[in-house]
Amino acid sequence: MTQLEIGGRFIRSGFWMLLFGMVMSFGMVLHYVANISPPIGPEFTKTIYLWYACPWTLSTAVVLGGALGMIAIGAVYATLARMASAIPIVGPEKSAVSICTISLIAMFLTGYAGYFVVNSIWPDFYYSVVTDGKNLWLLLQLACMVAYTIGVFLAFNGIRRISYSTA
Repeated sequence: MTQLEIGGRFIRSGFWMLLFGMVMSFGMVLHYVANISPPIGPEFTKTIYLWYACPWTLSTAVVLGGALGMIAIGAVYATLARMASAIPIVGPEKSAVSICTISLIAMFLTGYAGYFVVNSIWPDFYYSVVTDGKNLWLLLQLACMVAYTIGVFLAFNGIRRISYSTA
């Protein structure tokens, strides 16, 4: 695999994830339009700026931001491919695209679909004081963000290695 090939994979996957994140945002809009939130208590109103009244805000923002990050990483790889001699992409760096893509899909599954699973165990956990439910749900999303960061770190090391060869 070359820099141009991995750059293209990052860009293509990033654009698919961007489209996926935009589709996810429809759920947030419908949540507001349909006003499907249960009655909220005083504890929720204290943290309204954190939660934005919709449980899918965090996962949607991470998927959209992660998609833009993948596009940027791909653009850097493609630029370096034009500047440097062909340096093969080897080792764990080859898996960076897959790790980033899978972690963003997992972010959807834990943040969006996982909300309903956790909500079936702890009803209205998001809108009331159910710290066990919130902690589980947020830790699952944090694990996805950590996985995405590992993918970005692998790409960062590869980009750094290639950029030193151009100097």
